Amino acid sequence: MTADHDMLWRRCAHLGRVLLPVVDEEEWRQSRRHERLEGWGIGVTEGERLIEVFAALAAHAVAVDRSVSAAGLDVLPLSAVADAVTGKRDFELLAGLPDTFADRRDELAVKVFRLNTYRGGQYSRRLFQLGAEVHRALTVLAERSRMPSPRCGHIFFWAAAAGLPSDPEDQTS
Repeated sequence: MTADHDMLWRRCAHLGRVLLPVVDEEEWRQSRRHERLEGWGIGVTEGERLIEVFAALAAHAVAVDRSVSAAGLDVLPLSAVADAVTGKRDFELLAGLPDTFADRRDELAVKVFRLNTYRGGQYSRRLFQLGAEVHRALTVLAERSRMPSPRCGHIFFWAAAAGLPSDPEDQTS
């Protein structure tokens, strides 16, 4: 694992962590998401953490597929990440991940995602539902944007404008 690849994962994880707070600019979005999670029998805390890691995995998969560096993550189109959420199989999102994670929360969330992937049945359905939430969030941001083709860097910009932590190193535990 190169230092850049490790940094790529950290930036993708950071993108996942700021996605929902940026989408929740309109407060009603959060309550609707919570209603959907509860309706599916998924705890809000667990569901939102899995949404975060799902977004990170999708961004990471696209970046790895396109041989994008950590610095280049900013230029990945949100549409490409949204397409990966719905177009890649769950286990494909796990390819190329770091062997170890600097953040224990990331490591645990990836393990839970991996477990859901390989258990199948209702767990696959759960991932499908969570993927729909990630896709919805990315679509909302793309539609809200004034840019014709918003990119991952825009999420970081919007997060900074909202006062969210911008340094991935601040997110490690």
